[in-house]
This record gives sequence, C-alpha cells and structure tokens, in this order.
Amino acid sequence: MKRKSFFILLWISLGTSLFFFLFFTDEKSMRNFMITLLISSMYSFLLGAGNGLINEVLNKKFPWSEATTKRAILSIVSILIINFILVYFCNYMNFVVFQGNATTAEFFSGKYNFINWFMINIALLISAFLHAKSFMEELKKTSKKEVVEQKLIAKSANAQFETLKNQLDPHFLFNSLNVLSSLIDENPRQAQKFTASMSKIYRYVLEQKDKELVTVEDELEFAKTYCELLKTRFEDSVDFIFDVKKEDFRRYVVPLSLQLLLENCIKHNFATSSKPLVIKVFSENDTLCIENNLQVREQMKESAGIGLANIVQRYSLLTRRNVFIEKSEDYFKVKLPILLEKPNVINTKTDTSDASYKKAQKRVKEIKSFYSNLISYCIVIPFLVIINLLTSPKNLWFYFPMLGWGIGLAAHGMSVFAIGKNWEDKKIREILEKENKR
Repeated sequence: MKRKSFFILLWISLGTSLFFFLFFTDEKSMRNFMITLLISSMYSFLLGAGNGLINEVLNKKFPWSEATTKRAILSIVSILIINFILVYFCNYMNFVVFQGNATTAEFFSGKYNFINWFMINIALLISAFLHAKSFMEELKKTSKKEVVEQKLIAKSANAQFETLKNQLDPHFLFNSLNVLSSLIDENPRQAQKFTASMSKIYRYVLEQKDKELVTVEDELEFAKTYCELLKTRFEDSVDFIFDVKKEDFRRYVVPLSLQLLLENCIKHNFATSSKPLVIKVFSENDTLCIENNLQVREQMKESAGIGLANIVQRYSLLTRRNVFIEKSEDYFKVKLPILLEKPNVINTKTDTSDASYKKAQKRVKEIKSFYSNLISYCIVIPFLVIINLLTSPKNLWFYFPMLGWGIGLAAHGMSVFAIGKNWEDKKIREILEKENKR
C-alpha cells in the first residue's frame, strides 16, 4: 500500500469513528471511542485496501488501454465477489466478535441481511470510484503517449523528407558540371549555350526543391528543357519521345523525379549515332512511365544510388502507392505514381492523431456515463430502501426500482463493454484487416 493511500484511509477511519462516537454512542468513554476507531479502521482498511489491491492486480495483468472489455468484465465480477466476502467478514467481526450483539447463528439467519446488503452497496460505490479513477489515469497516460509518438513520427518524417530533398542540389549540380566539362573540350560554343540553359534549369531546381509535389505539366516542361541540354551534348545519339495524356497534366508527382530518371538513363546506358538511346516518357494507368531501350554500359565505379532510391523514399513518405521498376533484356522502365491530390506529411499524421483522439474522447464519455449510472444506482437505491423500511416496512416497494434500474444498468454496461459500438468497431477492423491481407 502506498503511503498516500495509507494516510487517506487513516483519516477516513478517524472521521467515521468520530461521527459514530459522537452521534450513535450513548456512553462517551475512551474505551468506546477506541472500539469505534478499531471498527472504523477495520472497515476502511479492509474495504479500501482490498479494492485497491484488486485494482492494482488488474492494472498489471489487464490494462485498460490493452483489454478494455475484458478488464471491465473482470472488474465487475471481482468487485462483486470480493466486496461480498469482505463486507460479511467485517460485519461478522463487528456484530458478533467486537460488540457481541448477535451469535453466529443469528448473524447468518437473515437478521442482518439489510445491513449486509447496505454495506455491500457502499463498498461497491467505493470500488466504482477506484476503478473509474484508474481508467481515467490510464487513459490520460495513453493519450499523452500517443500524442508524443505522433509528434515524433511527424518530426522524423519531416526531417527525413528535408534530408532527401537536400540531396538534389549537389546531385544535379555535380552531374550538370560533368556534362559541361565534357562540352568545353568537345564544343566550346555549345558549352556556352549549355551554361545559359543550365542557369534557367537550376532556377527551377531551387524553386521546386522545397515542394513536396509539383504538377505533371510543370515537371514535363522542365524535363523537356533538360532534354534539350542533353541533345546539345549527345545530338543524334539520344532521342526523346513524350506522350503524356492531357488529363494527367493537373495531377502530381514528386519534383525533379523525371530529371533524376533521365540522368539514370544516360548514366547507365551507352548512346551512339548507330545505336541511339531512345527514352520514352508516357502515362499509363495512373502512372508516369520512363522507359529506355537497354544498352548497358560498363561502370568504371559503383553508382552512388541517389537518383532512384531518392524518388522511392520520397514517395514512401507521401503515399502508400509504390514506385514500380520493370526490367527485361530489351528495356528498362520505371513507373511513378501520379497522385490526384497533394498529401502533407505533417497533416496526415495530425489528422490520424485527431481522429484517434476524438474516438478516444467518445469512448471516455461512454464509459464515464456508465460509471455515473453505476454510482447513482449505489447511492439512490440504498436511500430508497431506508425510506421504504422507515415509512412502510410491510409494503416492500423498493424492489421495483431496484430491479428495473438494475436491468437498465446491466444493459448499459453490455452496450458499453460488450455488444455495442465497440463490437461494431472490432468487426469493422477485422474485415479491413482481412481485406488488406489479400
């Protein structure tokens, strides 16, 4: 037992013992006060510690966040059984052992049934408070943990995305300077044109590199300009064919993806006038395809692998659709997903977090409503029993509200923890999981 809990139960024992000693004890003596304090402490510590122990054991084996339905059912069953045993034990010690008001036979004959039943309701009230508090604390911890995890995921995704985009500047500049250095020796006049065109292209790189997505139309215009530079160097050795559907122009792809793939085509294949390299850019089934005839050149050194790997990773951060690669003896093709709308790395995570929070908030309201109903039942029904027994003991009408409300309470509990919307949500999740596995 925690120190804080011990002192709370001690103060409850002192308070209840003073109340009963001052208002219900005829002979005010130290002996009677100590007996009252002993009896109050017995009730407080046994009922409080017993229910607290049950709650702690269930928290360890069946946390609210992992097994809500099972935990609720076990809580209800365990508190009913344990409180029934503890109340009968405390009442037996009180009336038979300490006060000596009844014999064992009289105690179990039914004379003290009302007192036992009343004390069981009080114990259930205490248990309901303890378990409701435990649930709220667990939910608070889980919500905080989920929020922190979502923030970390969003920050990690953004950091990764920025790292990938920052690879593009030096990569493009390095390859362009390589082309330029080749042209300076081969054709100085063409090198001057290439330098002017490269400045325009690099401006586009600087403008688009901070964007997550660009339109297919913008990317095609940039790719065509870049292809003119490549034609300046390779002349008739390279041919470019563009055949993209107009309805795809307003859709989206990751920026500089075409430029990186065009570079890969030139880098990994040889091109001559007799055997030109033919590069096709076309749309097919919501994908933007880049295909070239396969004329593999021998690599003097191992490729850094920035181009295609960069595109694949950037798409993985923005959509679940994959980049597909097809390779045969005759051609090499890369299929880039064409996206209908602009996703956002942060907003995607935030929306998921908000949806989870709203769902959790709704769940809390349902469970809180049930516990409020249970607590009200434990308070009102004993009060009605007392009124009934004081006003008309021969006409026991309290059974009707007790049974009616009890049935309603049981139905409420089943709808919240067993067969209500929670059951529907589980079935929906099961069906979706099965569909995803196909």
